[in-house]
Amino acid sequence: DEIRRILIDELNRTFITPFDRGDIKNLITAMDDAIDQMQQTAKAVVLFEVRVFEPPMREIGTLLVECANLVGRALPLMQSIGANVAMLTAITEEIGKLEGRIDDLHDIGLKELYLKHRSGNSMDFIVGAEIYKHLETVSDRFDDVANQINSTVIEQVCA
Repeated sequence: DEIRRILIDELNRTFITPFDRGDIKNLITAMDDAIDQMQQTAKAVVLFEVRVFEPPMREIGTLLVECANLVGRALPLMQSIGANVAMLTAITEEIGKLEGRIDDLHDIGLKELYLKHRSGNSMDFIVGAEIYKHLETVSDRFDDVANQINSTVIEQVCA
């Protein structure tokens, strides 16, 4: 949150930006929301003392790291959007595909969790379902970042 505040302050002091200030603010906000959701997920893991992660959870975690790496690759390319349209578009499309795969893993994981705990400890199901929901929400926030990048790219190319 402090970094977000500093970036917004710097943006307000900068006379010339590589693209629209509103787009920059929206991108910063989308990235901040993704980070906040990652922190909420970590807090839930600690709060519920989760020590074992189901295979779909681990795969979702791997895909979320991939989403973060893709965002990290996209940001420097935005300094010269026109020259990087194809790469930025490919990156945002890949994030969208990963988000879709995470949605599938979320559903698969919930079903497996239900089958595993339907005759047993319902609290384990509730905790697992909560972790799955947090992980899926992180992927949604990364998709929001990708959508903001894509929207900026389209705006710049069509301007």
